[in-house]
Amino acid sequence: MREYFPEIEKIVFEGPGSKNPLSFKHYDANELVMGRKMSEHLRFSACYWHTFKGLGSDPFGGPTFIREYDLAADEMEVAENAMRAAFEFFSKLGIGFWCFHDRDIAPEADSLQETNQRLDRIVDLAESLQDDTGIKLLWGTTNAFSHRRFMAGAATNPSPAIFAYAASQVKKAMELTHRLGGQGYVFWGGREGYETLINTDMQRELDHLGRFLQMAVEYRRQLGFKGALYIEPKPKEPTKHQYDFDAGTCHAFLQKYGLMEHFKLNIEANHATLAGHTFQHELAYAAANGLLGSVDANRGDLLLGWDTDQFPTDIRDTTLAMHIILKAGGFSTGGLNFDAKLRRQSIDPVDLFHAHIGGMDAFARGLKNAARMIEDGVFTDFIRNRYAGWDGEFGRRIERGDLAFADLEKYTLEKGEPEVRSGRQEMLENLLNQYL
Repeated sequence: MREYFPEIEKIVFEGPGSKNPLSFKHYDANELVMGRKMSEHLRFSACYWHTFKGLGSDPFGGPTFIREYDLAADEMEVAENAMRAAFEFFSKLGIGFWCFHDRDIAPEADSLQETNQRLDRIVDLAESLQDDTGIKLLWGTTNAFSHRRFMAGAATNPSPAIFAYAASQVKKAMELTHRLGGQGYVFWGGREGYETLINTDMQRELDHLGRFLQMAVEYRRQLGFKGALYIEPKPKEPTKHQYDFDAGTCHAFLQKYGLMEHFKLNIEANHATLAGHTFQHELAYAAANGLLGSVDANRGDLLLGWDTDQFPTDIRDTTLAMHIILKAGGFSTGGLNFDAKLRRQSIDPVDLFHAHIGGMDAFARGLKNAARMIEDGVFTDFIRNRYAGWDGEFGRRIERGDLAFADLEKYTLEKGEPEVRSGRQEMLENLLNQYL
């Protein structure tokens, strides 16, 4: 069988002393951390869209990458070659999962029927390659934002015919995800938002989006799909205001439309910063509300106001992220999907390996740092002590709803001015640096 990365051997763990750039310095899949293998904690996934269909273009210039699997004249031959290249890459990298959009893996044809036939053909190949390699599908999703028909949204489109087209596309993508044993399905509202309220009925669009997701839940049940359903928050780009702005917005939406028991969130680091939050904030909010499902692992450039989707290499960020994820119980159906792309000048196929190795090592270090933080208990103890008053009888009575404003006024008049205590932020930041 033809190789698309013939110069690359399987990437192995060589330890922090290794000088080999094509080796893991910190990610040892079988190393036990808090009683589980590192691979089980991290559940790494490579995304299909950036890794195999992204060719280096940006808003100001066309593609810069040339890939051998992309050179065939027939577009379905290109699709099959790309799928084979992808599984060669996954296998040599030693990554356990992958993710796709439907339009990544097979090009759209002139009719929905023919498009679906193309998808069936390419999923036959993907299923065979999964069986051969043991690599699993983390989640699938639908590209209902690139085609011209979706310029005004999919589930929120003013046209019910386009709403129906989007539903048909999601139906097929859910079937394919189920067939491939996907452990989840993601809804990212690429253009579910608005540019101006002058031409937008916001209430109606939100109601339509709610109904669309309710229908997806109904079809999931009919299909027998046991994987998780995720919503991926994103504040802007491509539309000025997305309805899935951040974790808090999605939480309110799910409550309003009776979807809380059916959905969790797929949190992306770069989307968090575009919303004016930190990656850790979005993870913590999701975890606090029982919504933490999966993660798109990347980072943005804080000097640029758009979605740069860079590979995650900041050890502080990965440590704080894994600290929240571990305390929330870790992943079940979700994982760390590298929704990240090479820089425009990183044109060689080997750069794909360097990029993923860096991200995997960064999260491996973050995992081990976070485990030590939890095992040492210093941060947990500090937070518990800071809120200790709420564990006393008076605090518990407030939390139980036993006391009213008048009772609190009486307490304050009797006790006088309350004591205040330092938050010790600088000390804790110094302590965090010791783990890094």
